[in-house]
Amino acid sequence: MTSTHTAVTTGRAHEHAPRMPFAERAHEFYLAMIRLEAAAAKGVDPTLYHLIKIRASQINHCAFCVDMHSKDALAEGESVERIVQLSAWEESRHFYTERELAALALTEAVTVLTDGFVPDEVYALAAAHFDETELARVIAGIVAINAWNRIGVTTRMTPGHYAPPAP
Repeated sequence: MTSTHTAVTTGRAHEHAPRMPFAERAHEFYLAMIRLEAAAAKGVDPTLYHLIKIRASQINHCAFCVDMHSKDALAEGESVERIVQLSAWEESRHFYTERELAALALTEAVTVLTDGFVPDEVYALAAAHFDETELARVIAGIVAINAWNRIGVTTRMTPGHYAPPAP
């Protein structure tokens, strides 16, 4: 079924097509991004990393990445409730651990640099919950998802078609 047909039969808006097949046009860079992602994920708790990726993707309005990482998190046992509450995590603190809250605050500070530098208090809170190696890995994960978000938003990758890999 085409997206136009789907829009007509469901009453939903037309699904946009991606602007380009980025992975094909910048293949070496794309492969390097995959390696960057794999390196960033090493040593970071997968549950925490899913929260970081979803929250940064929400902030960056990367619908493709929100879709992908929410589905991956659900497939690995994350609750719908915690994913839904991520967009309002500061008002929903009781859904998350103190460690996750520190990582989410750091994710927001690193992702929204238009507000200035990462505040000392946000960095200090994260440093209180992660040893230096763990903190470096969390920062690497935040940087990696922000790079992916910029690719997804710029090339208008279409959400809704991703399926997590079979276990």
